[in-house]
Amino acid sequence: MSYQEAYNYATSNPKEFWKEQADQLPWFTKPNDIVDTSEHATGRWYSDGEMNTCYMALDHHVANGRADQVAIHYDSPVTNTKQSLTYAQLLEQVAKFAGALRAQGVEKGDRVVIYMPMVMEAAVAMLACSRLGAIHSVVFGGFAAAELAVRIDDAQPKAVVTASCGIEVAKVIAYKPLLDEALELAQHKVGSVILLQREQLVAELQPGRDLDWQAVYEAAVPTEAVPVKATDPLYVLYTSGTTGKPKGVMRDNGGHAVALNYTMNAIYGMDAGDVFWAASDVGWVVGHSYIVYGPLIAGCTSILYEGKPVMTPDAGAFWRVIEEYKVKAIFSAPTAFRAIKKEDPNGELLKNYDLSSLVTVFMAGERLDPPTYEWAIDTIGRPVVDHWWQTETGWSICANPQGLDNLPAKPGSSTVPIPGYDLHILADDGQPIGANEKGNIALKLPMPPGFMMGVWGDPQRLHDSYLADFPGYYTSGDGGYRDDDGYVYIMGRTDDVINIAGHRLSTGEMEEVVGGHPLVAECAVVGIQDELKGQMPLALVLLKAGADTTDAVLAKELASMLRATIGPIAVMKQAHIVQRLPKTRSGKILRKIIRNIANGEDYIVPSTIDDPASLDEIAALIAPK
Repeated sequence: MSYQEAYNYATSNPKEFWKEQADQLPWFTKPNDIVDTSEHATGRWYSDGEMNTCYMALDHHVANGRADQVAIHYDSPVTNTKQSLTYAQLLEQVAKFAGALRAQGVEKGDRVVIYMPMVMEAAVAMLACSRLGAIHSVVFGGFAAAELAVRIDDAQPKAVVTASCGIEVAKVIAYKPLLDEALELAQHKVGSVILLQREQLVAELQPGRDLDWQAVYEAAVPTEAVPVKATDPLYVLYTSGTTGKPKGVMRDNGGHAVALNYTMNAIYGMDAGDVFWAASDVGWVVGHSYIVYGPLIAGCTSILYEGKPVMTPDAGAFWRVIEEYKVKAIFSAPTAFRAIKKEDPNGELLKNYDLSSLVTVFMAGERLDPPTYEWAIDTIGRPVVDHWWQTETGWSICANPQGLDNLPAKPGSSTVPIPGYDLHILADDGQPIGANEKGNIALKLPMPPGFMMGVWGDPQRLHDSYLADFPGYYTSGDGGYRDDDGYVYIMGRTDDVINIAGHRLSTGEMEEVVGGHPLVAECAVVGIQDELKGQMPLALVLLKAGADTTDAVLAKELASMLRATIGPIAVMKQAHIVQRLPKTRSGKILRKIIRNIANGEDYIVPSTIDDPASLDEIAALIAPK
């Protein structure tokens, strides 16, 4: 089926389209009620179906010829450790750890907070929860104690699964003191803590509450997969950067499994037995969807990587992993490739590795600027697919669907909406607008399978946050446009638009131009207040390794490029060379906080920030004197 045929089918007859996708999976009770919109405008999928996500990901494959295929390769350059588990071996560990959780009173519907680094046991814990029908909430390892406490109070878990430490390049980060403080701060009292001791740092256990992973594992009785309804929650994942009441995105079991299984081939071009690598973290939605659940449900081999694109040990780290495990497709954020580009702009290290297994490079998580896209194409020599999605959707809204059609790529575009998403560009008054006009990207309801069920503990918040602005649509919060061929261009969050003397300009568009400067490795453009023109653009720039210029020279050259590309209204007077950009751990640049600093406004440093000192450097450069 071609892309256009699949898209038309999913749009005109969604029930039949998604019934066919559901039929690909091993249900305990196959669903007949495909989608119900009577009570939930976004839709409830497969409400009369019974299944178990862990069973679909492991037991089914073990029983059908994949017992000896590797399910997950664990690769940790920071500890010089590697481990590979077959589907049979992973099933054995998951069934045993599910028994260990059950021994602590964890049952169907209970919550378990998982606060762990990128180790194999993190995936085991997630799958063990799903095996019991328990709801896991993974919190990025090393999160601040206060933020962890807020999440514990919101999710009210029966147990916490953690590790003694995480490792960031060469720095050992003790998790136990952070967890202890969080448990002290939290109003909700957790029954038990299961802790994985790592040899890099052994933690003290609190008698009566804390349990050693290995001890409870060895004492456990393996447990079978518990049947759950398709509409029962699988997990709660808190979106990054929350400062008030946390927003726990709640995902179901059935729609999630169907959507991920569909995407593994339709979007990523993966077949059972192929090796897929999402170079992300299990603390983010990418790790949930495409390190743990998606590849395993589809019968692929996944990679769980505890390292960085650079410094572990160098900018050839990704190429080494691709060669070693015969990776067919890699998926990471553009920031990872910009880090490689900065350290090795000419791709010299890539020449040391055999990338013959690699077919496609996927990027998402932030806007893929054309200069990074072109560098990746030229350096890696493989198709690069820019695809756009959100924690709320759980999988890609727009992509170049490799399993349907390999459409002609256009730099700066995430190509086309994936079957299931009815995408529209709306003006601020909700009216549809034509090709090449910028507006609000909205998705017509109902949403496809895998979309968030709601916000944990706050049923009204889904409507208020996402459905109220444009009745009948999900509001993505991103702005963009479609060209004459229907290709979608994401220009950034709708608040990343600046008004220069009455002209609305996208900072994403400006970043494209700035990123095209031959000395620039990475950049951020924000709008700052200006008495005369309302707002003016300010650029923060990281230079490529070995590049040499000054703020003044660079600002003049960038201003000339902006005038030539966007027009004389795009006036830029300020550009600053920085050593690092403030980012979340998932790689998103904290543009709002940069704006706050430049405008002399108050701001709260989010717990998700990767390097708090980066804000001090920027404040010294741009804060009003």
